Amino acid sequence: MVYEIKNDKVIINVKAQPNSSKNKIAGIYGESLKINIKAPAVEGAANKELIKFISKEFKIPKSEIEIKGETSKRKQLILPLNEKLKKFLESLE
Repeated sequence: MVYEIKNDKVIINVKAQPNSSKNKIAGIYGESLKINIKAPAVEGAANKELIKFISKEFKIPKSEIEIKGETSKRKQLILPLNEKLKKFLESLE
């Protein structure tokens, strides 16, 4: 399961791909959403870039985005559910 909705929050399983040519959502990868990130996986740079990218992509304040599994390539993003994010999740099905 790629994502789960709980109490107006969305928990998304993410496979982060650091050192990519550009930031983009690459699609479904097994049970995760694969997201390419330009920044290298050094000193949390890729996590910062991931939060910035998701914030811009779905119009969510950076302060409201939570990451679990910061040192792993497989992470969980916890985001507040908004219309833009809801439409994106529906497009995955």
